[in-house]
Formats: sequence, C-alpha cells, structure tokens
Amino acid sequence: MRPSGDEWCFLPVIREHGLSGMVSRFYVHDNGRVMNGVLVWLYGRFGVAGHQWFAPLSTVFIGGILWAVIALALRRAAMTVPRGVPLLVSSMVTVLFLLGSPNTYKTLYWPAASVSHTLPPVLACGAVIPFLLARSRRGRVVALAIGVVIGLCIGTLSEQTTVVVLVVLLACLALTFRTSGDPARRRLRLWFAVGLAGTLAGALILFTSPGSRHRRARFGASEGTSLFSTESLSGAARAFAHIMIDTLSTWQYLGVIAAGILLGLVMRGPDGAPPSPPRRPVILVCAGVVTFFVSGYLATLVAYPVFHAGVVASTRLWNDFLFLYIVLLTGVGMLLGQSLQGISAHRAVMGWAAVVMCAVTCIGLAPSLVHLGNQMRVRAHDWERQDALIHAQVAQGARVVLYTPTPIGVMTEPFGNGKRSWATTCVARYYDVKRVDYSPVLP
Repeated sequence: MRPSGDEWCFLPVIREHGLSGMVSRFYVHDNGRVMNGVLVWLYGRFGVAGHQWFAPLSTVFIGGILWAVIALALRRAAMTVPRGVPLLVSSMVTVLFLLGSPNTYKTLYWPAASVSHTLPPVLACGAVIPFLLARSRRGRVVALAIGVVIGLCIGTLSEQTTVVVLVVLLACLALTFRTSGDPARRRLRLWFAVGLAGTLAGALILFTSPGSRHRRARFGASEGTSLFSTESLSGAARAFAHIMIDTLSTWQYLGVIAAGILLGLVMRGPDGAPPSPPRRPVILVCAGVVTFFVSGYLATLVAYPVFHAGVVASTRLWNDFLFLYIVLLTGVGMLLGQSLQGISAHRAVMGWAAVVMCAVTCIGLAPSLVHLGNQMRVRAHDWERQDALIHAQVAQGARVVLYTPTPIGVMTEPFGNGKRSWATTCVARYYDVKRVDYSPVLP
C-alpha cells in the first residue's frame, strides 16, 4: 500500500500543521467531517508506514468488534454455542464485508475511503458492546454515555452512515412496541433514543459547518441539484436499483447466510435444549428488509447531489449500507438455522454443509484478491522508485519534477489519461516543488 488520491493532499497538511490543521481543513474547507480529520491524522502522521499498517489493523478492529458483539449477545441471551463458532461467524462477516466488495482496494486498502465508509458502520455496531455488558445502574449510565459519544463520532464522520444509523435506530425503537418484553422496554427505548440524539447532534455539527456549506455550494446549488429535487429523488432511485442488482447477484454473500445457519443450528439454551424461536420472526425479517431498503436509498440520495449517476461507480459509498445488508443476511441465516434444529436426523449434515459453503465462498474470493495483490506489489515498487528519484532531484535543488501516474483501484492519480487533475497540485506540495509535469514513462 502506498499513498494515492486524496492522501497526496492530506500528507502535506499533516506534516506542516498536524492534527489541528487536518481537523481545520475538514471542518472549514472540505466537508465538515471533524472525526474524519482526526482519523486521517491518526494514520497519516506515520506517513507511508501508516498507510501500510492501516489495512491489517482495521481488519483486526472490525473482526474484534463483531466477535465481541456476537459473543456478548449470546451470553446476554443465555445461549451457548461450541467454542470457536462466534469467531467463525465474525470472521465470515469481516471477510465478506472487506473482501467481497466490488472494489476491495478502496474498501480496505485505501485509508481515506475506509475511514469514511468502511469503519463508520462497524463503529456504530460497536456501540452495542457497552449496552450488552451493562449489568448495574452505573454500567447502563456508562453505556448511554458511550452511545452518545459514538453517535457524535458517526454524525461527524459519514453522512451516509449517519442516515443508515438513524433509520436503524428508529426501526428498532418501533419494534420495542411489538417484540420486546415489558421489563426491557424502557431501557431499550432509552438507549435507542440516546443513540438517536447523539447521532443527530453530530449530524447537526457537520451540516452547519463551513466545510459542509462550501461543499454544498460546489456540488449542490452551483449545479442546480437539490437533495429533494425531482432529479435527485428519481436519479437516486435509479442508482440504488443498479446497486441492488449488482449486490443481490453477488453469490459470495451466501457465505454469511451459511455462517448464520451454522450459528442457529448449534445454539443451545441454559438447559442444553434448542432455544425457542424468536417471537414474531416474520415481523423481524420484514422490518429488517424494509429498514435496509429505506436506509440504502436514503444513503444513496444523500450522496447523489455530489456524485450524480456516478454514485453507482463509486462503490466505496455502498459500504455504508452494505454492512447492514451482510448483518441482516447473517441474522436471517441464524433464524433459518434455529428453525432447522427440529430436523435432528440431518442436523450434522446441515452443519457441515454450512461449513463447506463458508469455505467455498472464501475460495471464490481468492482469484480477484491474488490479482489485486500482484497489482499492489507492482505499484509499490514503481512508487518507491519514483519517490526516491524525485526526492533526490529536490535535494539537488530541482523546482520542477516529472511524475508518471501509477494508477490502481480506479484511483484518481495526477495526470490521469495524461491530463492534469486536482491531485497534481497536491503532489507538488508533497514534494515541496513549484510544479509537477507529466512523464509517460517511469524513470
């Protein structure tokens, strides 16, 4: 992994102005995403090494959160499963979310996209952990406080994830009137309400920021595209339909259904007997489907005034609601596995079939990932060679240097198609030169 795209612009700001400069850039000039500036500074302050370590560390972070949520949810529900099953399920969700993307490079390896569209939905999921751990009054207060903090972070990190979180919390709040038992209703409603308040507060900070106003002026009013105009509403619907065709036809997502089936098959209650199925499972599934489609469409609508029809090609934006899709598929698989527990004669066969399906899914992802790995190795070699040459020229007093694009993952590079792009100025600032000119051949 080597810097590219927006990072050409971020790194000089971090080098010259540090955290305050990065936060100020986002809040005042770029888009108002204060938390985005903080996260970019966290990895950008280490330069190339920060980019290289971002993917493995974020993968461990995502997998760890999912593992903790599954294990704690089972414990809170007084359910037991064989050791290793929660880790298997969380690993499958992590694999499909990060590596099953149409553009794995931007989903996982490009930090600038990951901190805006890959990490936020998982961070929102992590807000459940303190609630599941809370046993006392003090613990519940701490869980509420953490929920507020995470809501503020989400609201100032990603507009699309904010929309998804708000829709999910509203749906969960509505379900407490139909599916939750009386003792738990008040605590659940309070927790959902606090989460809504924190997320809305963060969204308000972002929406009223100078950077957000500047962005709307550049991509909204200047082009005559309002969020609620007929063009935006219909265009977002068409774009979301295209995204759904691609998503629903991706067979690898069957892997998380298989993992959920395995989880449902091996679950046992406190007495060692198969658990009773959830109350009103049809309502839960229907609510999940409606929540996903509503939140996915609204997230697409929020992005439409900036990207227009390009929101279909900007696959990194899909991650804000695709994480919910993968989680829901896992939940549906779990419900299906619970319903199959009554077929005791074939339970072991079904369990092994689910395991095999998980393995087949991972194997199916391998060819494209091997190809991407080869591309990244070639680009890293070319990037290092060119970087060393430019630094040597600057050390000798050069004020104008040549640069050859090293594109990967449909990234914006200086001189894309031989033409100057916005990244060209950032590259010149990164190397502290007056100008960067195009060279068609790597040195």
